[in-house]
Amino acid sequence: MLNSISIMGRLTRDPELRQTQSGKSVANFTIACSRDFGEKDNNEADFIDIVAWQKTGEFADTYFRKGQLVAVQGRIQSRKWTDKDGNKRTTVEIVANRLYFAESKKASPDAVLQSNSEGEPYDDDGSFSGYPDFEDDELPF
Repeated sequence: MLNSISIMGRLTRDPELRQTQSGKSVANFTIACSRDFGEKDNNEADFIDIVAWQKTGEFADTYFRKGQLVAVQGRIQSRKWTDKDGNKRTTVEIVANRLYFAESKKASPDAVLQSNSEGEPYDDDGSFSGYPDFEDDELPF
């Protein structure tokens, strides 16, 4: 079976980074994706919830801001839960494996973060790559 999605949109708010009880980082954010149909001045959008674990989530929290155009690669996940009123709910979200800058302040460099299922970064060959230690004046955008 294949569960893979690539999506691009603008952040509706800054990512929210939290820690689980076990100490893992998780960031949540929503992107708005325009639909490619309809009248030119009356575009519709879908609002897609994104979950990014550990280093991927920390990356999103550090570099992504409301209004920024981003691309996300990951998998679709649905969860069932009960709200505080006892109602059964279902949530569908994307669990991010890779996050990309889809634009920059002036130019559009490709910045990508890959992670495995535990949220640890890796190169295409599967070896651990870590994260660059950028200073604010060294960022490529």
